[in-house]
Amino acid sequence: MTKISTGLEDEAPEPEFKPLTSQEAQVWRLKNPTTSPWVILWVQVAVSVVLALVVGAWSNQPAWMWSVAWGGFAVVLPAALFARALSRQMKLGSSSVALAGLFMWELVKVVLTVVLLAAAPKVISELSWLALLAGFVVTMKVYWLAWYWSAIRSRSV
Repeated sequence: MTKISTGLEDEAPEPEFKPLTSQEAQVWRLKNPTTSPWVILWVQVAVSVVLALVVGAWSNQPAWMWSVAWGGFAVVLPAALFARALSRQMKLGSSSVALAGLFMWELVKVVLTVVLLAAAPKVISELSWLALLAGFVVTMKVYWLAWYWSAIRSRSV
């Protein structure tokens, strides 16, 4: 009888989980600071407003400015609702409720974003989809900036 190898026999066993001491946990928290979702939201608002003003001044087309602003709004409003809902759920203390809430509120966030994007032609006359997309993408990329800033901060600690 031939034994079929799965390739798992040759792997080294995984090391056991070792909980951190309170001092080790404190050092880890100092090296890995968290960024508040509210800070990220305010930076998104600022980026969206500045981009809309720059596009409006550069193009001299108010419709482009409002299109960029609506693209940013379609990111910020759902994200603010999501952050508020999750911060309230985290206070409940139940991890299973928080996880279910995460999925539910993420769905609400996506649906609200789609609704806001679909409503754009009704809200903005002479809508520029390219400008709206630019505002949407640039505002969305603030998450990457937040990640970059937190990585820089953790290296400096």
